[in-house]
Amino acid sequence: MNCSVIIIDDHPLFSRGLAQLIETQKDYKVIGMAKDRNEALSLLDKETPDLAIVDLNLGQEDGLELIKDILIIHPHTKILVLSMHDERFYAERALKAGAKGYIMKAEAETQVINAIKTVTSGEIYLSDEEKKRIKELSRGSSETGNKFDTITTLSDRQLQIFTLIGKGLGTVEIASKLNLSIKTIDTHKENIKAKLHCASSAELRQMAIEWTNRAV
Repeated sequence: MNCSVIIIDDHPLFSRGLAQLIETQKDYKVIGMAKDRNEALSLLDKETPDLAIVDLNLGQEDGLELIKDILIIHPHTKILVLSMHDERFYAERALKAGAKGYIMKAEAETQVINAIKTVTSGEIYLSDEEKKRIKELSRGSSETGNKFDTITTLSDRQLQIFTLIGKGLGTVEIASKLNLSIKTIDTHKENIKAKLHCASSAELRQMAIEWTNRAV
């Protein structure tokens, strides 16, 4: 099997190291790297990779939306998310967006290779811990006591806005970036406050900053 791979990550040094790791495996070839959405889409205009490895943290861009974009262009490209974001909050979202696997950057190199091979063979890859968590969720036993647990209740759009708040963007900036009205963003923010039990916009902003800094 010859498997062509592209890497989409905003840290070029990490991408080069990952490319070297992948190419130690027989029949795997990295055919391109991109650091943001525009570079990724430009690369996908020229290449049809078997596998796209995508980081969700692409500056102020949303990796979940990029997954959907990739699959519109190349529906048969398999996608593995390799991210610093906690799998508890993003793995299910990534799979719903169309990814075939999710692995955190903190995992050992052998596990990264295992995830790549699992996804390219047509199977879903999740860590044993995440599989266990999802199983417990289906049984209704999901409380961990983590202050960020309520974030799982946010929709993808709400999580996107929450993350942008944490990156320092104001309502007008978020509205412009997402091509939405200011009123729509304000409505989302009020709904986010309610779901996260934040009494004020200042409390929401502080929680968003703490959340975003965990994944940097």
